[in-house]
Amino acid sequence: MATDTSPQGTILVGTSSWADPGFVAEWYPPDLPARDRLRWYAERFAAVEVNSTFYALPSRAVVRRWAEETPPGFVFDVKAHRVLSRHAAPPASLPRDLRGIAKTNARGRVLLTPELEARLAERLADVVRPLAEQGKLGAILVQLTPAFDPDRFALDELDRLLYALAPHHVAIELRNRKWVGEERLGDTLAWFRERRATFVCVDAPPGDHVTIMPPLDAVTCADLAYMRLHGRNTDGYLRGRTVAERFGWRYSDDELAEIAARARRLAREARAVHVMFNNNRGDDAPTAAARLRALLGQIESAPPAAGASTSGATPTAARPVSRLPSDEPPRLWQERVDDPTAGAR
Repeated sequence: MATDTSPQGTILVGTSSWADPGFVAEWYPPDLPARDRLRWYAERFAAVEVNSTFYALPSRAVVRRWAEETPPGFVFDVKAHRVLSRHAAPPASLPRDLRGIAKTNARGRVLLTPELEARLAERLADVVRPLAEQGKLGAILVQLTPAFDPDRFALDELDRLLYALAPHHVAIELRNRKWVGEERLGDTLAWFRERRATFVCVDAPPGDHVTIMPPLDAVTCADLAYMRLHGRNTDGYLRGRTVAERFGWRYSDDELAEIAARARRLAREARAVHVMFNNNRGDDAPTAAARLRALLGQIESAPPAAGASTSGATPTAARPVSRLPSDEPPRLWQERVDDPTAGAR
């Protein structure tokens, strides 16, 4: 499969799932069996995010099938379990053998203790081993809750998680804009660079609400830059109750050209750039992803993106994007020297 290569880096484009109900309803051929969807997806894109691992960890046998059903060079970015990314979760979402050590709060939600964090992270590292063995594991994506607020928490609290997931690469998406406010931005990016963790850049709706991250592009690890695209429907993002209501957005060609330019700039500093569309409503995400690949010259053509998006919303004007130079200071801790394909450690 053709990819966009420059002297500096390779851009891989995909979506934040391959099994979203909207894809099944509007994108996949109606007679395509469920077992063939991943193969069909992998004929059109070179990378995908695994969303299901956010809710529960699959077996290694399931993950091994994903590796076997995709061509050489295909890449999976795997979401960390929601407990590891500080989201509320019931004990039933944990592997059965870890439920016994889980403590809960008054609402019955799992409390993240050091023991549970270490064991769940090691289990995740073990689950993705079949992908790592075949060179198909991109990053483990930690999508933090907006409640992870710098007024209450410190990024250092994630050090145990990074250590437990090593040597797998980790990309972290902050969802509280206080982390990149003027007074904290330098310290935040320094923390990422010191640990060679990837700062996840975003395309998000316009607005200054605390849960809306600004369009800040920064390469904090030379191996990988990462961009997630959440659509630009501010009202839906803040008030929507469903995935489609929150993230539905039909990117225009002008907006996609803006994103292509951002991806190319990241590729000048990083060896790989993953661009993942999370505007999951119907076929919005795969349609936009295919169009972006065409703009990047990876495929000859794709259906043009619609000029309008969700009801009552129109494409936004090009927005200024903050860019910061990349630095690569050494890690602050002793990096693990285990076999990269090793399981639980």
